[in-house]
Amino acid sequence: MAYNGPVIVIVGPTGSGKTGVAIEIAKKIGGEIISADSRAIYKYMDIGTAKPTALEQAEVPHYGLDLVEPGERFTVSDWKTYAEQKISEIRARGHVPMVVGGTGLYVDALVYGYQFIGKTGEKARENASSEQKSCSDRQEMLSGFKIFGIKWSSEELKARLAERLNKLFVQELFDETEFLVSRYGWDSQAMKSDIYQFAWGYMQGEYSLEKAKELNLYDDYHLAKRQMTWFKRNKNIEWLPLSKMEDAVVKFVKNSTEK
Repeated sequence: MAYNGPVIVIVGPTGSGKTGVAIEIAKKIGGEIISADSRAIYKYMDIGTAKPTALEQAEVPHYGLDLVEPGERFTVSDWKTYAEQKISEIRARGHVPMVVGGTGLYVDALVYGYQFIGKTGEKARENASSEQKSCSDRQEMLSGFKIFGIKWSSEELKARLAERLNKLFVQELFDETEFLVSRYGWDSQAMKSDIYQFAWGYMQGEYSLEKAKELNLYDDYHLAKRQMTWFKRNKNIEWLPLSKMEDAVVKFVKNSTEK
């Protein structure tokens, strides 16, 4: 029987714990997860973008990962179309669609039903800036979505990001960075942001490992602040501490399907 309840959307800044809690929720409600992360769409960028591990993906179906190669164009409009298709497929299987990620523009495009022009070729490039601008103003949210946000204080989030550094700066990250540089070089914008720039700087001897971690922490924290600024303007998000998220979402889905 098809699932007709709401699509569950879980948002939050980088390092807030979205992946782990979403997987636990999905296992309890029969959920399948669609990533709303503009970095996770790239193939071969696994450690550096903190994608769900192979084990985590084996536990719960994930979509929106490894869609294109670094440098290949993939617009907000492309992601919205992809996500809508996956939502339909998941519903048809009788499972609960869950959209999880920190890319606010992706989430807004989906839940507010933004329409785009110039989706391909030169026309898309001409409309790239206007596409983003058109998405900056939220209208009424479409029915069929429920958005939850993970709430941390600035101090708590910074501490979580600092703790995560030791899990990211491992040999697998340096191997991944070396492979990406050898295959794609630095011409791709995908390679010039996030942790790879700091891993490569360390590998080239530009600075120490501790300095690389320090620079990455600064970068991650400011990314998290920008993400929270975006999300806090959205009045449709129900904010909860990570510790309460699982029970709240499971209860919400149960109550929604019993009506």
